[in-house]
Amino acid sequence: MSALNSAETLIKRQANLTTLLAQNGFDAIALNAGPSQTYFSGLHFHLMERPAVLLLAPKQAPVLVLPGFESGKTEDLGFELRTVTYGEDPALWQASFNQAAEQLGATRRIAVEGLHLRVMELRYLEAAFPGASFEASEALIAQLRMRKDAGEIAAMQRAVEVAEAALEATLATVKVGQTEKQIAGELIQQLFANGSDPALPFQPIVAGGPNSANPHATISDRQLQKGDLLLFDWGASVDGYLSDLTRTFTVGEISDEFKRVYEVVKLANQAGREAAKPGAPCSAVDEAAREVIEDSGFGEYFTHRTGHGLGLEGHEDPYMRAGNEMKLEPGMTFTVEPGIYFSGKGGVRIEDNVVITADGSRTLSNFPRELRIVG
Repeated sequence: MSALNSAETLIKRQANLTTLLAQNGFDAIALNAGPSQTYFSGLHFHLMERPAVLLLAPKQAPVLVLPGFESGKTEDLGFELRTVTYGEDPALWQASFNQAAEQLGATRRIAVEGLHLRVMELRYLEAAFPGASFEASEALIAQLRMRKDAGEIAAMQRAVEVAEAALEATLATVKVGQTEKQIAGELIQQLFANGSDPALPFQPIVAGGPNSANPHATISDRQLQKGDLLLFDWGASVDGYLSDLTRTFTVGEISDEFKRVYEVVKLANQAGREAAKPGAPCSAVDEAAREVIEDSGFGEYFTHRTGHGLGLEGHEDPYMRAGNEMKLEPGMTFTVEPGIYFSGKGGVRIEDNVVITADGSRTLSNFPRELRIVG
């Protein structure tokens, strides 16, 4: 078990969560396989056809329902964990959930993660806890996961460094005539070669020419051409913690219009990062970046929020968007990624990863933001 998930850390996280549950009138929380389950248990399970559900309740040891052949993962955890295992016959799985419910005792109000709990697990839980209500309660978990400790931030810093090294190595291979898929393949190899975890945060985006106008472009067989904008949105994972970066380049010379667009996006990125400080609302980051773009006459072409939280997941709280008055606090980590997109022509986005500090903020990413020609 890594230092990030030491027994001491996990016990503290579990205690903080169950205290929040009690304060909010919940008897327990059910966590499906995924980032939050790992955050509170240190265990890693794939989301597959076999359920693995962690149940935590105030003043009790956690209970885990899991496949019998994976029980070896629960050895030497350093904290008390009650396990209920099952075999390969799905007809017997409900009995395991019933047994877990018996260990928990009277349970009437159960918190769940609406974005992660599937219908399959929900049906087993409903049958095991007849009469109980199941309520989506992501906000409770977000209160804990949003504030990263020094170890988590160090892992994210390393994930940034791995991603930046991988992109630099990839750029040296970019040539006119290559397809987006070929470039993406090289980038993925470089991410692994430079130390990323096997599970990348997301499929990297490599978008050239008009494809760069789609903020979530799908990698295609389009070949790079002179005069293209070339956008990379990519990241790495270190000890499960993620980076998420974007840089835009040019393949040869581009028009004066796009040169101006690039400078506007760069200034908007800087303004958003400078607005990030303790006590400021999340909306202030969005407003600062958006104001630069709107004042330049490109407001209608900035079509998404300025950023999102980052950590064990690529998108998590807090969100840098208009109307979000959540106050930024030390330890919160998120992206700042303004962009301008012209359909059918191309787009520019510059994305950095930021952490709130005691007296301001720190940008974890250092990859140059000056306009650069590649290929």
